[in-house]
Amino acid sequence: MSVTTVRLSPETERELEALAGKLDRSKGWLINQALSEYLERQKQEQVRWRETLEAMEAVAKGRVVDAEDVHDWLRSWGTEQEQAAPEVDG
Repeated sequence: MSVTTVRLSPETERELEALAGKLDRSKGWLINQALSEYLERQKQEQVRWRETLEAMEAVAKGRVVDAEDVHDWLRSWGTEQEQAAPEVDG
């Protein structure tokens, strides 16, 4: 495992110490956990952004589902006449 030095504000250091004591974990463990969670969120945001751009491109090309078709489909959920998902136009 590599070592990285981080400068913390006194307030952050105090909060980190307090939390480490409360959870009976080391400060290093908490920092590693926090960074792992942050990096995972960043990956998810990148995926969402790429999907958003793809969706915007599809709309620009007219590949959309009519809103009324979606509403009809949603209203059919849980009924005996439940419909299949509507198809993309275009």
